[in-house]
Amino acid sequence: MKQVTKNSTMQTQMQGSFAKPKKRAMLKNSSIPGWLFASPWVIGLLLFYAFPLISSIYFSFTTYSILQPGEFVGFKNYSDLLHDGLFWESIYNTIYFAVFFVPLSIIIGIALAMMLNMKVKGMSIYRTMFFLPTLVPHVALAVLWMWLLNPGFGLVNGMLEVVGITGPNWLGSETWSKPSLVLMSLWAIGQPVIIYLAGLGDIPQEFYEAAEVDGANWLQKTWKVTLPLLTPVIFFNLVMGAIGAFQQFTLPYTLTQGQGSPANSLTFYVMYLYDNAFKFFKMGYASAMAWILFVIIMALTAVIFLTSKRWVHYQGK
Repeated sequence: MKQVTKNSTMQTQMQGSFAKPKKRAMLKNSSIPGWLFASPWVIGLLLFYAFPLISSIYFSFTTYSILQPGEFVGFKNYSDLLHDGLFWESIYNTIYFAVFFVPLSIIIGIALAMMLNMKVKGMSIYRTMFFLPTLVPHVALAVLWMWLLNPGFGLVNGMLEVVGITGPNWLGSETWSKPSLVLMSLWAIGQPVIIYLAGLGDIPQEFYEAAEVDGANWLQKTWKVTLPLLTPVIFFNLVMGAIGAFQQFTLPYTLTQGQGSPANSLTFYVMYLYDNAFKFFKMGYASAMAWILFVIIMALTAVIFLTSKRWVHYQGK
């Protein structure tokens, strides 16, 4: 009897000793601690991103104005936008900027990256100089360029006068206002240049050595080796540049003090969206504009992704 009792006690102890590691393993494999640590971010995502996003869909079908709850009007906001002249002008201004800025930023960015990739003494100083404008806040950048492009005492027109050219009224002319904005934006493309530099550093030197053996010159190596192997980086900067161009706001808003002058030539899409939401308190109208912008950006991004299969080349494929 005593032997049976001892055996049962030993079995119980053994089961308990095996059970503890199992419980510990279950606790280690449990996702509860991970969710607890991530809960502040998840709650913030739901409150400040997901909830406003879903709410804006509903508000786009109402006359909501922040101060009043509004009424459901169906697709009236969307139909009114189609007959809004300033809406179409803001789309034109935004597309104009994107069409010129994005390709130029890619061409100039690659050219600068290739120059900054050369083995020259003091290259780290040159790289820092080209990256510094990126650190300048956009508001300060706009104020700086307002002085540089001033038609009376601006540095740009002063330099043009030296060579006998009368400079235009850059920011006061409907013709030159958007090119001026493109010029300002190109001055601060240091971040894409850094990404291009990283892409250039990732290209194996064996490809250049093989090209030299075949007798290729600098231009041929650039066209046949550098650019094809840099296409993944170009693809990334193209997508990000296009999205950023359609969200242009700070520079034109600061330059025109929110007026979009001259003759609404600097009224960009996001500026007009902001005016409707926080100046005219037409939040439902602005929500409809936001979702139209979302569709435009998604369609543009989808086109870039679909066409990328034809011109983006990845190493090893």
